[in-house]
Amino acid sequence: MFFKNDRDKMDEGTGNLRLVPLLPLRDIIVFPHMVVPLFVGRQKSIRALEETMNHDKDILLAAQKKAKTDNPTEDDIYRVGTLGTIIQLLKLPDGTVKVLVEGKKRVEIERFIPNDEFFLAEVREIEENNEVTVETEALMRSVNSTFETYVKLNKRIPPEMLMSVVTIEGPSRLADTIVAHLNLKLKDKQK
Repeated sequence: MFFKNDRDKMDEGTGNLRLVPLLPLRDIIVFPHMVVPLFVGRQKSIRALEETMNHDKDILLAAQKKAKTDNPTEDDIYRVGTLGTIIQLLKLPDGTVKVLVEGKKRVEIERFIPNDEFFLAEVREIEENNEVTVETEALMRSVNSTFETYVKLNKRIPPEMLMSVVTIEGPSRLADTIVAHLNLKLKDKQK
C-alpha cells in the first residue's frame, strides 16, 4: 500500500535508480524503440498499468521466465527489461486490458519492492555504447547482409523490414530490431 508521498517519490529514485511499476510479460520481450500491443489480464498487472497512466510515469516491461506462471515472484522474472511508456490503454468488456506500449531504454532490476497493489521494482538504466568504429560498421554491414538472406528465406518477415533495418545507425538498435524478428526462444532473445 502506498501513501501519497510515496507515490510522489516513485519516479525519483536514488542516483541512477528509479522506482517504477512492473508489468511481467508472457512470451514476449519488448526492446527499446519497439511499439507493441499487449493484452493484460492479471489484476496486479492492470493496477500497474493504471498507476502508470494515473501518474504519467514509465513502466518496466520485463519477461517472465515461464509464461504459465500466473503469480510471478522476483525469481520468475528476468533481471533485465525495458523501461517503456504507455501510448494507449483500452479496457475491454471482459475485464482485460489492451495496451500499446513503446520501449525506451534497457534497464536492470536492482531490487523488487514488496507491494500488494501492483508489481514494483527499482531499476538502473544500462548505458549502451553506440560508438560506431570501423570494425563496428563492418560488423553491422555483415549482420545486415545475413539478415537480408534470412528474410528472403523466411516468408513470415515482410520484405519492407529490410528497408527499415538498413537505415538503422546504432549497433544496439540494429541488434534489438533484428533479434525481435528472429524466430528464437524467449530465453535466447533475453540474452
